[in-house]
Amino acid sequence: MKNFILRTISGAVYVALIISAILLLDNSPIAFTILMSAFIALGMNEIYTMTRKEERESWLIMAIDMLGGIGLFISLYYMSIEDTSSQGKWLIVTAMYMVARSIVQLYRPKQNAVHSLMRSYFGIVYVALPLAMLNSIIALTSARTLLAIFCFIWINDTGAFLSGVTLGRHKIFKRVSPKKSWEGFFGGVLLCVGAAWASHTWLNDFFQCPTLDVWVGLSVVVALAGTFGDFVESLLKRTLDVKDSGNLIPGHGGILDRIDSLLLVAPAALIYLALVVYNS
Repeated sequence: MKNFILRTISGAVYVALIISAILLLDNSPIAFTILMSAFIALGMNEIYTMTRKEERESWLIMAIDMLGGIGLFISLYYMSIEDTSSQGKWLIVTAMYMVARSIVQLYRPKQNAVHSLMRSYFGIVYVALPLAMLNSIIALTSARTLLAIFCFIWINDTGAFLSGVTLGRHKIFKRVSPKKSWEGFFGGVLLCVGAAWASHTWLNDFFQCPTLDVWVGLSVVVALAGTFGDFVESLLKRTLDVKDSGNLIPGHGGILDRIDSLLLVAPAALIYLALVVYNS
C-alpha cells in the first residue's frame, strides 16, 4: 500500500509538471524548455548509467552530450518559429556539438572510441531528437494538440494495464516484455479512441480538434507508437540486464521508464500530423 501511494503521488507530480508546462506555452516556452531539457539531461545520464558495465564515461563527454542534446531541442524550437530563409542558421548548434564531441574523443586514448561515440550519438538520437520534435508538432498544430498527445499516451497506458491485468492471456512480445498482452493492447487502443471521440465531442473548444477522423487517427497512432516505444526500452533494458533505467521517480523507475512511449510517439505523431496537415 505504501508503495502504491508513493507511486500515485510521484506519478501525479510528473503529470502535473507536464500539463502545467504545456499550458504555459501560450505565454512563454521557458517552462516547457526547462522541463524537456531536464528530461534530456536525465535520460542521457541514465543511458550512461545503464551502459556503465562496459566503460565509465568521463564527466566532460557527458556534459558535452547533454549540452548537445539540449542545444538540439532549442534549435528545433527556433527553427519551428522562424521563416524558412533563416532556419538553417540554427543547425550551427548541432554542428558545434559534432565538432566538439569528435575532437574530445581524440584526447581519450585509453577509451574505446567506437563504444564511446556510439553511446553519445545513440543518446542524442534516442532521447534528445524525439523530444526536440515536440517543437515541430507544436508549430505544425498547437500546444493543445501536444497536450492531447500526452493525454492519449497516459490513457493508452491505463487502458492497457487494466485490460491486461483483468483479461490478459495472449502475449505480444514475450521475449521482450512478458507481461504485455494483446488484450491489454486492444484495451488501450479502444480507450484511446474513446477519449479522442469524447474530447472532440465535449472538449473541442479547449483542444481545438480538427475533424473527428483526424483526431481518432491521431489517438490510434499514439497508441501503436507508444506500445512499440515501450517494447524498445524493454529490449534495451533486457540487453543491458537492468530492471529499471534508474530510480529517479519513486515507484516508477527512471525518466526513460516514464517517457519510453513518448520517444517513439513524437516522431510517429509528427509524421502523421505532417501528412494530414499538408494534405488536407
